[in-house]
Amino acid sequence: MKTKMNNTMGEALRLTRAGRLAQATEVLQRGLGRGATVQQRGLGRSATVQQRGLGRGATVRPCAAGGAFRQLTHAESAGTRRYYLYTPSSYTGRPVPLVVMLHGGNQDAPDFAAGTRMNELAERHSFLVAYPEQSREANQGRYWNWFSAADQRAEAGEPAVIAGITREVMRNLVVDPARVYIAGLSAGGAMAAVMAATHPRLYAAVGVHSGIAYRAAHDVGSAFAAMRTGGTPAASSAVPLIVIHGDRDTVVAPVNADKLIAARLAIGDVTGREGPITIHDESGHSYARTVHHRGGLPVAESLIVHGGRHAWYGGSPVGSYTDSRSPDSSAEMIRFFLQHHTPTGTP
Repeated sequence: MKTKMNNTMGEALRLTRAGRLAQATEVLQRGLGRGATVQQRGLGRSATVQQRGLGRGATVRPCAAGGAFRQLTHAESAGTRRYYLYTPSSYTGRPVPLVVMLHGGNQDAPDFAAGTRMNELAERHSFLVAYPEQSREANQGRYWNWFSAADQRAEAGEPAVIAGITREVMRNLVVDPARVYIAGLSAGGAMAAVMAATHPRLYAAVGVHSGIAYRAAHDVGSAFAAMRTGGTPAASSAVPLIVIHGDRDTVVAPVNADKLIAARLAIGDVTGREGPITIHDESGHSYARTVHHRGGLPVAESLIVHGGRHAWYGGSPVGSYTDSRSPDSSAEMIRFFLQHHTPTGTP
């Protein structure tokens, strides 16, 4: 039984990574037994899935019926990357927020979109979601190169490409420039921290899930050390930060959450603190929330999930590296993000 279920989950994951989300859901349903249902939030009966590789602008729908999930390509002198863009059905051409989501290693954009269920929240709250995708040419395991000194500077390397994707979406659709946010998981979380440090005028807030602080490493060797010890991060920017991390994470040690918050607090603009307050949920994980605020506005917040491992909480099992139990990481990040805007809204 266990072997059969593992095979089922493996096949479903393979289909997910191929962008075939409807087929992945069917495999899970069959594997759970006749009559069982698997809920992929936001996936309506009429939703369609098209395989990737259909060319620039091809439409893919891994979740959130009614909206559009398109594959696009961004090219510039710093490099070329594919990205996916979710536009909610409520988009009318009026200014809306934009959330940029950076996947973890051994993931791709459709997998991350399905696992985080961020498109469902985009449908509910009317915002755009862009999912830059790391290429295998840049990193065989599709890890963002957050640890490379060449990819830790503004307007160079991968930060330039990700910022370029962000600005391309802002040019092509009607985005509120004061409400642009970035988040990521694991290596994607570490790169989100890089983006907040290198482009503080572009992003109004950042979410780092199971990630690592800016310049905690400068090469591959120090990257592995930082994953265990948190390294010695550089000073961060004043971009508001939310950190979510499991206290049983054996891939990226929980001390990294402390280092992320400490780097943000070093800016010196915090005027008060609340917590840690432990929230108990019978249907999920308990977690400790600590909020550091400036004049009542939270500027650094951490959620330390008790018993949590290296996974996106509140996620869908259709995606990889997810834990379906609470807290709902996507909802927590959007709650935090929508409280913030850049002072001028100027990229």
